[in-house]
Amino acid sequence: MHIAGLELNNPLIVCSGVLGISSSLFLRLEKEGAGGVVSKSISLSPNEGYDNPTVTTVPCGMLNAMGLPNPGIDAFIEEIECRSLSIPLIASIYGKDADEFAELAERIGTLCEAIELNLSCPHAGGLLSIGQDPMLVREVVKKAKKAASVPVIAKLTPNVNNIQEIGIEAQKGGADAISAINTVKGMAINIHQEYPVLSNLTGGISGPAIKPIGVRAVWDLKKALDIPIIGIGGISKWEDVIEYAYAGASAVQLGTVLGTDGIGALSRIKEGIDAFCRQKGVSFEDLVGSVRKRFD
Repeated sequence: MHIAGLELNNPLIVCSGVLGISSSLFLRLEKEGAGGVVSKSISLSPNEGYDNPTVTTVPCGMLNAMGLPNPGIDAFIEEIECRSLSIPLIASIYGKDADEFAELAERIGTLCEAIELNLSCPHAGGLLSIGQDPMLVREVVKKAKKAASVPVIAKLTPNVNNIQEIGIEAQKGGADAISAINTVKGMAINIHQEYPVLSNLTGGISGPAIKPIGVRAVWDLKKALDIPIIGIGGISKWEDVIEYAYAGASAVQLGTVLGTDGIGALSRIKEGIDAFCRQKGVSFEDLVGSVRKRFD
């Protein structure tokens, strides 16, 4: 299957922020059935992230505020130069402004098959403000696209009034695809300590709790955009992937489920999708947007 210049053998992509940048781990994910992997978000300089506690469980999901820890672009390039993956590797990048995004995109060159612009982390204030401003999104995408040697994917936040408006500007800026959604801003308080659980006070909710938000975002974006959409949010079983496809997602990204169920969830979900498509006598591509089209 072809999505925005990427050749995927199935629609399951491992999302950013879950399993780091380890080449050996990427190989394990490939063997478990991943169609592609997205790296941890990378910045120009190393970033230690926030102090612990950075992760806690909440009903139907997880709440995290890691602070985007990463070893920086130099260490990332050194690591991925040694990879031997046969599935697409998508590099997630973030910066404080459009120029930093462009510099990162240029430095990565053709070492990855695509670049995902993290415009939307809900616990990194600068990124959230970028992702909530349509004109800033367009500027960042435009400069990154000009600097990049591979397809560019814009990852959008659900923490906006109108995600269609943000998606349209990303498309105008030259994005080859959209990833939606990033985590939803949330908070947890320890009532016995009388203090917020996370050191950053607030964080991002992921897991099954946000799946309806993600499906709705894909549904809305599919109506407004001409470029492919990669659905993210709360996928824990194969039925969730079909739901995203019906709403308009050409592929999906999995995250929290790999932490709760292990990376074996990839093969389990893939087997369910394949069985469903065989039963229906269709390809996965036939499912994409098929329900959405009835309401256009």
